[in-house]
Amino acid sequence: EVQLVESGGGLVQAGESLRLSCVVSGITFDHYTLGWFRQAPGREREQISFIYTSDGSTEYTDSVKGRFTIASDNAKNTVYLQMNSLKPEDTAVYYCAAGYGVGITIYDMDYWGTGTLVTVSS
Repeated sequence: EVQLVESGGGLVQAGESLRLSCVVSGITFDHYTLGWFRQAPGREREQISFIYTSDGSTEYTDSVKGRFTIASDNAKNTVYLQMNSLKPEDTAVYYCAAGYGVGITIYDMDYWGTGTLVTVSS
C-alpha cells in the first residue's frame, strides 16, 4: 500500500517560516516526480513545487519562487517544503503527491497525502 503522510503545518504570522515534510512509503523514489500542491478555501488545487528524483531538478510556481524550497531525502523516502517569508495568501491545505514519470499536473499524480493545514496570519 502506498502512503504519503504530511506533517509540519500550523499557524504562523506573516514573515515567519515553516517546513513541511512528507514521508512516502510503498514506492521507491526512482522515476517519480514528487510535488507539493495547495488548496485554499473556495479555490482550486494549485501546483506549488516539484522535484524530479531522477536528477534532483526542481520547479516552482511564480508565487513562491525565492521563498519556498523543495528537497528530497531519497534514503528516507521523504520530501520537504521549506517555506520562508510566509504571506497570508499562502494560507491553504498543502498536499504532497507522487507521480510516475515527469508530469507535474494534478492529473499526472498517482498518489496523494491527506494534507496539512498552513495558516498565515497578518
